[in-house]
Amino acid sequence: MKAFSSLKSELLGIIHNRKLLIAIIGVMTIPLLYSGTFLWAFWNPYGHVDRMPVAVVNHDKGAVYNGDKLEIGNDLVEKLKDKKSFNWKFVSEKQANIGLEKQDYYIKIEIPKDFSKNATTLQSNHPKKLDLIYTPNEGTNYLSSKIGDSAIEKIKEEVAGAVTETYAESMFDQIKDVAKGLKKASDGAKDLHKGINTAKDGAGELNSGIGSAKNGAAKLTNGAVSVNSGANKIEQNLQILAKNSLTFSQGVQSASSGSKDLQSGLQQFDAGLSQMQDGNDQLLNGAKKSQAGAKQLSDGLDSAASNIPDLQKGSQQLADGATKLSSSMEKWKAGAEDAKTGSADVSTGLQQTIDFVAQMEEQTNDPVEKAKLEGLKGNLKKLSEGNQKVTSGIGALSENTTLLKQASDQLAAGAGKLNNGQNQLAEGVNQLSAGAKQLEAGQNQLAKGLGTFGDKLDEAKKGFSQITDGSSNLSSGLNELAAGSTKLQDGTNKLAEGSKQLSEGTGQLYDGTKSLNSGMFKLASGSNDLTGGMEKLADGSKELKNKLQDGAKDASDVKANNSVYNMFAKPVKLKEDRMNHVPDYGTGFTPYFLSLSLFVGALMLSIIFPMFEPARKPKSGFSWFAGKLGILLIIGVGQALLADIVLLAGLGLEVKSVPFFIMMSIFTSWTFLAIIQFLVTVLDNPGRFLAVIILILQLTSSAGTYPIELVPRILQKINHFLPMTYSIAGFRAIISTGDFSFMWENIEFISIFFIAFLAATLTFFVVKFKRQNVQHQEA
Repeated sequence: MKAFSSLKSELLGIIHNRKLLIAIIGVMTIPLLYSGTFLWAFWNPYGHVDRMPVAVVNHDKGAVYNGDKLEIGNDLVEKLKDKKSFNWKFVSEKQANIGLEKQDYYIKIEIPKDFSKNATTLQSNHPKKLDLIYTPNEGTNYLSSKIGDSAIEKIKEEVAGAVTETYAESMFDQIKDVAKGLKKASDGAKDLHKGINTAKDGAGELNSGIGSAKNGAAKLTNGAVSVNSGANKIEQNLQILAKNSLTFSQGVQSASSGSKDLQSGLQQFDAGLSQMQDGNDQLLNGAKKSQAGAKQLSDGLDSAASNIPDLQKGSQQLADGATKLSSSMEKWKAGAEDAKTGSADVSTGLQQTIDFVAQMEEQTNDPVEKAKLEGLKGNLKKLSEGNQKVTSGIGALSENTTLLKQASDQLAAGAGKLNNGQNQLAEGVNQLSAGAKQLEAGQNQLAKGLGTFGDKLDEAKKGFSQITDGSSNLSSGLNELAAGSTKLQDGTNKLAEGSKQLSEGTGQLYDGTKSLNSGMFKLASGSNDLTGGMEKLADGSKELKNKLQDGAKDASDVKANNSVYNMFAKPVKLKEDRMNHVPDYGTGFTPYFLSLSLFVGALMLSIIFPMFEPARKPKSGFSWFAGKLGILLIIGVGQALLADIVLLAGLGLEVKSVPFFIMMSIFTSWTFLAIIQFLVTVLDNPGRFLAVIILILQLTSSAGTYPIELVPRILQKINHFLPMTYSIAGFRAIISTGDFSFMWENIEFISIFFIAFLAATLTFFVVKFKRQNVQHQEA
């Protein structure tokens, strides 16, 4: 009764406090708003992908394959228009790129210009795959790109199936062509079989003729041996004759050549004697003139020796003058450099004055002044031009001064050398004077000896004339002998060459007959093999004809139609056998969002409903606890029922058992309220903060969205210690699987949380009540 009284007081306190009543009613709708809104928004997002704008750019130029026009890009566009799986926008590449940047499109699908052309490269050495360029704008919405990934895979499969179907159709057409070719090959094999039989008969006749030819070849070989032996002997004798005639001819030619050389030498010697005689006469005349010149040379040297002291004195004066000139050139060069610098300064000053006058001319408006300034500017320019010429002249003068200085230095050095040379000249003149006297005496002796030598030359010339006449007769006879020996040599060489060719020819004849004989034996053996092979060939050609006929028949039996092409392109059909089918996103996410909304509703209730302060003074700790708990249980039922009604009736959620679903919702709501009551009652605001931490952990670790195996391992470890883990599993058993035994297992775990936190809260209220009574009694 005390507990009921406390609950009654709490209810009356809420009813009489309209603000609190409205707030509690609002909090009761939190799970409804939270789960209902989220599930309504994401109940079946794939059911509305036809609203999602996707740009399609078709650059395909088409191609020709086996004589047929192939336009895979256009075919794909037509299929996309019919399917309406997305909000397709068939635009240009420029429009597609701008749309992606402006977020008008989530995805761009581009069909390259060689899309169909690459499909025709299957049988080339380097086949090319069909590139379908897929560009999702993941920054706009990541999930949209994932949805696009699935769609593009289906499009790729459809394109692959269409291409494969085209290949299959082409292949079956080629098989039909092969069947026709095999039929023709079979007919040809039949003709081949007939021809081989004819060839087999001819091979027998050939074998018989080869036997006769083999006997004749043996006789021919024996005759060739005799001919070859005689030709070799003739060749040996003719080679000896040719060798001896060559030696004789060479001797005659050497003698003739020697006589010619002798005659030529005698003629040269005769000419030399004549020249020697003439030269001796000239030498004699020259010796007489030289004798007179030697006398004049001796007198001239005596006169030169007397003038040498004056020459030495003049050269010394020249060296002194060159030294002074060099010193003056240094000073002149320095002056020229100063003049050059001054001229440059004048040029700079004139240019500045010209610029100043030009500025004044621009500033003044008086025509008279402008005319004066213009004339002044012209004079200054002329003066500047003249100064530039002066500067150029000074520069040239400076350069010439440098050259002059170098020349004066060379002159001074040369004068010194000249002075030294004068001294040597004086000594040399004295020596020449003594030598001239000796030369005069020698010239007298030479003139006398040349006279005697001229007389002896006249005698030698007369005897040499007789020798010349004899050598001419000898040379004429040797020439005639040489001509005869040459003809002899040519004849013997031709005869030897002919005998050599005869010998070689007979040798080749022998080798040929020998090879012929050997070949005839091989030919005879081969003709036997040929006869046997022709029989096998005839049998093989008959079998070939039969097999080709069978192949042509089998190829003709191949049937092809659209069903066969489709089977070839898509031989595998996926048959889905889903276990515990979940029809849409909303159904799949209901366990997660409903559990989450009930926990959030409990947390929000702790903000507006006083979890600790009683409506009136309680009579015991248990009544205090019972009054607060009764309100929470009533609100929990209301929260759960509101959310369940909207999900079942409003969104059309289908469950395996409606009563179990409502029961699970109410019990989950009570458990979360019990947890929040304990945390807020005991810890107040820190307890609410701790509740938010628990909520965050449950969002990541309760396996409400992704499988628990996909989250970090540290979060997997706390999965079993969170109440939402079991509420989500229980809801899934009721909504999707129908495994109610698994539902009861999860309710047992939730009951542990419910009972534990209720017991902890009751203990807190009892202890708190006793402490308050003790404090009141002490007061």
